[in-house]
Amino acid sequence: MSIKLPQKLMLLGSGELGKEFAIAAQRLGNYVIAVDRYANAPAMQVADAYEVISMLSVDDLEAVVTKHQPNVIIPEIEAIRTEKLIEFEQRGITVIPTAAATNYTMNRDRIRELAHQELGIRTAKYGYATTLDELIAVSDEIGFSNVVKPVMSSSGKGQSVVQDKSEVERAWNYAIANSRGDSQKVIVEEFINFEIEITLLTIKQWNAPTIFCSPIGHRQERGDYQESWQPAEISEDKILKAQEIAIKVTDALGGAGIFGVEFFITKDEVIFSELSPRPHDTGMVTLISQNLNEFELHLRAILGLPIPHIEQLGSSASAVILASEKSDSIAFGGVADALSEKEVDIRLFGKPNAHPYRRMGVVFGEGCECSRS
Repeated sequence: MSIKLPQKLMLLGSGELGKEFAIAAQRLGNYVIAVDRYANAPAMQVADAYEVISMLSVDDLEAVVTKHQPNVIIPEIEAIRTEKLIEFEQRGITVIPTAAATNYTMNRDRIRELAHQELGIRTAKYGYATTLDELIAVSDEIGFSNVVKPVMSSSGKGQSVVQDKSEVERAWNYAIANSRGDSQKVIVEEFINFEIEITLLTIKQWNAPTIFCSPIGHRQERGDYQESWQPAEISEDKILKAQEIAIKVTDALGGAGIFGVEFFITKDEVIFSELSPRPHDTGMVTLISQNLNEFELHLRAILGLPIPHIEQLGSSASAVILASEKSDSIAFGGVADALSEKEVDIRLFGKPNAHPYRRMGVVFGEGCECSRS
């Protein structure tokens, strides 16, 4: 698939990842429509046009697609009425990576079942619950410690580690409160005692082999990434195993674009964790660590443009800037101090309001010692 430029690209979800993608798209002259559920979302600030809708409304989706007539629809969040994307695809609009793949990956239960049940890939033991009573029963079956997550959420929101039975109700309430869309279902996983957790950015192309970035290590709190570093120091045989699994899953999903494939790396195993069919939070480190960042790679794969070489520029790391309180008046201090440091860069996302732990920016460092254990 080779596409003439410019193209009209519609982002469904317009956060900080969408903003960086929009910038990459516009550098090649494309027209970007940013869509989200709230006004002045980060990608809207740089897009050619924007719309505020409920992406869970088939009528709203129909209205914006009819109005703008995009060539390509690029989902950037989970809370989308994905059956409508299948309809758009049937009309000849390209959906990234495909409408069926987007439908699969919007919910953790579907992608987990694809990996484990259909493809025979090692995952953590897991089960599902749609009520507190079911969660108690499934938690007993999986055992403690375990991890409880909404099946539909973004950036790890709603995830908690449950040490014993007394914490199950709290985990249920937290997961449901942070579930995206209209889902009232949670997944329970065994707790994996891993040495490192990695993201393998996997670039699936229309008419060329699947390629990879160097593995990215990351650390999470509350299910959300706090730091990432590249390259992650893991053995070559484990990198090859992760690549093998990533190809198996992304080939099953099809289409083109970048996939953030997450793994637990233990002393003896490479265990599939999750997959996002889009640029990944932890991959923001590639804005400083690679010759082509994850957003440029996503764009090239979508448009069928060549990716001749991905070069790792050196050890790099990222750390998030989190809000500490709720506020509609956003201000940042210490920016000049941070930028006075050699090899440091910052992205401030321009979100219109803040609440505790909301990601408001990211800081990068080059040439750092980035191994973790």
